[in-house]
Amino acid sequence: MKILISGHTGQVARELQLALKGHELLSLGRQTFDLSRPDSLRETILRERPALVINAAAYTAVDQAEQERELAFAINAEAPRAMADACFELDIPLFHYSTDYVFDGSKSTPYREADTPRPLGVYGASKAAGEQALRISGCDHLILRTSWVYSQHGRNFLLTMQRLLQERGELSVVDDQIGAPTWAGSIAAATAELIAAWQAGNRHWGTYHLTCRGETSWFGFASAIAERLRATGKPCARLRPIPSSAYPTPAQRPLNSRLDGNRLEQDWQVRLPDWQVALDQCLGTPPLG
Repeated sequence: MKILISGHTGQVARELQLALKGHELLSLGRQTFDLSRPDSLRETILRERPALVINAAAYTAVDQAEQERELAFAINAEAPRAMADACFELDIPLFHYSTDYVFDGSKSTPYREADTPRPLGVYGASKAAGEQALRISGCDHLILRTSWVYSQHGRNFLLTMQRLLQERGELSVVDDQIGAPTWAGSIAAATAELIAAWQAGNRHWGTYHLTCRGETSWFGFASAIAERLRATGKPCARLRPIPSSAYPTPAQRPLNSRLDGNRLEQDWQVRLPDWQVALDQCLGTPPLG
């Protein structure tokens, strides 16, 4: 099956290229599929005529988005709209990844799919607008909300922590933001399962939460990374927990980023591993070149 993937060198896009090797993959980067130019995307999709489109690209610079609202909305809202219009015209599905940042984090329990988005910043607002564009497009789609994505390539919390833990004597990490670190490889593997289920006849389209199981704080995630570094005999900084108020950022982060993934398991029989299991799986995988 021919699958068009946007993102190419992004964390999830690169893992998708490994997980979907049995398909004919058209993985397109910015040079040929520029999400900042939404009007060009429809033409590319109609020309290539894939059986499925997976949008694994996004504007993810959360703080920078506060100064680049127009660009963030072009990539995260207008581009998905253009893709959805093309998919509707071809009568093919669109798989689209979204984020925990569509919520404000004020809820005391994990968020469910039906909870009303209330983003705190431009990034979350642009992703929420992208979700809505898909819902009103008429095309068959899966909106897959995930959180705290990391891998062995690109720029992410895992790689940053591994570097800083070995460079510094002490490191302060926020301890009052709670969520589920989710390996890009787990997202790609789950996506492959969703594709197989769709090919077998499943048509439960809509919005789903796609994160690893369990929960922790950024401090807890950093501690798990440090534990695994020490197990390999590498030097490791002391970690100190701090509140978000001690680490101000241009964009406010949700304190509760927990997403309830039970609906995905019920409708699609897809269940991601516990976040610590996924971390070990990630670290046991050679970094991509």
